[in-house]
Amino acid sequence: MSMFDTVLVANRGEIAVRIIRTLRSLGVRSVAVFSDADADARHVREADTAVRIGPAPAAESYLSVERLLDAAARTGAQAVHPGYGFLAENAAFARACADAGLVFVGPPADAIALMGDKIRAKETVRAAGVPVVPGSSGSGLDDAELAAAAREIGTPVLLKPSAGGGGKGMRLVRDEALLADEIAAARREARASFGDDTLLVERWVESPRHIEIQVLADGHGTVVHLGERECSLQRRHQKIVEEAPSVLLDEATRAAMGEAAVQAARSCGYTGAGTVEFIVPGGDPRAYYFMEMNTRLQVEHPVTELVTGLDLVEWQLRVAAGERLPYAQDDIALTGHAVEARLCAEDPARGFLPSGGTVLRLREPHGEGVRTDSGLSEGTEVGSLYDPMLSKVIAYGPDRDTALRRLRAALAETVTLGVQTNAGFLRRLLAHPAVVAGELDTGLVEREADSLAGGGVPPEVYEAAAAVRLAALTPAGDGWTDPFAVPSGWRLGGEARPASFDLRVPGADPVRHSPAGEHTVTEDRVHVTVDGVRHSFHRAGDWLGRDGDAWQVRDHDPVAASLSGAARSGADSLTAPMPGTVTVVKAAVGDEVAAGQSLLVVEAMKMEHVIAAPHAGTVTELGVAPGTAVAMDQVLAVVAPHEDGAAQEATA
Repeated sequence: MSMFDTVLVANRGEIAVRIIRTLRSLGVRSVAVFSDADADARHVREADTAVRIGPAPAAESYLSVERLLDAAARTGAQAVHPGYGFLAENAAFARACADAGLVFVGPPADAIALMGDKIRAKETVRAAGVPVVPGSSGSGLDDAELAAAAREIGTPVLLKPSAGGGGKGMRLVRDEALLADEIAAARREARASFGDDTLLVERWVESPRHIEIQVLADGHGTVVHLGERECSLQRRHQKIVEEAPSVLLDEATRAAMGEAAVQAARSCGYTGAGTVEFIVPGGDPRAYYFMEMNTRLQVEHPVTELVTGLDLVEWQLRVAAGERLPYAQDDIALTGHAVEARLCAEDPARGFLPSGGTVLRLREPHGEGVRTDSGLSEGTEVGSLYDPMLSKVIAYGPDRDTALRRLRAALAETVTLGVQTNAGFLRRLLAHPAVVAGELDTGLVEREADSLAGGGVPPEVYEAAAAVRLAALTPAGDGWTDPFAVPSGWRLGGEARPASFDLRVPGADPVRHSPAGEHTVTEDRVHVTVDGVRHSFHRAGDWLGRDGDAWQVRDHDPVAASLSGAARSGADSLTAPMPGTVTVVKAAVGDEVAAGQSLLVVEAMKMEHVIAAPHAGTVTELGVAPGTAVAMDQVLAVVAPHEDGAAQEATA
């Protein structure tokens, strides 16, 4: 079988752009698909052709097997590459492609089904001699059976969706009394993410490291591994930084884990690129346990590509086209070190809540040893419907220190004004002494999150904002200007240009002085001098950015805010912490509620956020229902406090 002429990419965003790049290098025509929300997306513009497949909700577009197959038929595609996420690990989709005469660029449907069921997967690899994490056995356990299995294992335990990955629906439970609530929440998230709420429970390994092995298999019996990736830097069970190789493994352990991964792949008749994930106790790397197998390309595949020199997307396509792997295990060598950071639409200063908006200014890093995989362009609308990951920044070097240094510098150069991201947080994380030393575990990010979030606004940001405001007040042009229109201090008695202007900053010094002439404002940059130190910012609209951090600076008019009703409810109001959709409403107007009682659930970018009552009281307003789309800071409900509670608070 020869290489395909046309391949449909059944995905969006940065992974679609990444696949299209390899298709172009192979001379293969690419077909993109898009929802109404992505009509002007970068992956649509970069493909050779593109097909609209439906409205914005994924269920009506990217998850619609019928519409994807129709797009393939209409464009003459011979194969479908699913990327990752959406239908990438959906056995029914793989079978539907085969039934339609299309090659699914991935493993056989039976292998997807087997490894996609985490319960069956553990049983299968255990039979192949691969060590597994102790946990529940059997499929389809109800809530009571799951709780009983958790109690038998002993807390802490980890609840996991059987049908999915990527941390969606995973819940760490340390308190047995919370099992019922956590099981219900995990089922909701699993059902929303994967259409299947089957759960399993596993023993939680304290101070664990997450290490995965990349495997590659052809249809002629050859299976090799391409070394490991260290994925221990996670938040809420989501990987945010990955690297290859791991500093934890010696050659003997690497070879043993690699062979275990190869056996796991053989046990399910695997072909193509896949990843076998292991949990490893930090104190004993030889005691590794199989967690799951991801039957697709991984987000973090670039670090493996950089240390092996192989294009994994290319080999997915070649294997799917029937080619043999030309490599034996001894031919695979790891050279140098690579580290990847995931850039996500989230606000570290607000507890990492999802963010959104329009990308007003974009600058993505490139240079020696630096690679950016991105789906962004200026004007991109980042909404709450899809995954929050926007791009990936990857750095390579001859050693780990060089790779980390290059990645920190690359993140400092990253600019995505208009959408709040975690770039500054990632840069600070990569400079943390434990990360620099390679002393990692999956709890490190959560422990250090507050110190790395970058709370507070530096004084020079206000200086820059004032410089922008002053420039906006200054009339443009070289001709005659009304002296009263110039913010120069001019009076009837003559010009009295001050040496400085006053800047009042709430919460900081009452008055700060910015020497005149020591600030420069252009369309996209701002330079200010504070205490003899010059600071430079990127600028777009009312956004300022520097070293990966960004601030949206707006004028605040207390009178206008009061008239608009924004302050009408004060501490009694419950507002949306992020743009998203209300999925659960547990109260009604007139209900008496207790302090801390869960009233609503808002979901954005596959993440749930519980809205609780701020105090005991009565629900006096409730303006949303399940399915309501809400903006950030929108008032959702108002809880009027009980009079006795208010009196107690007043005398406390």
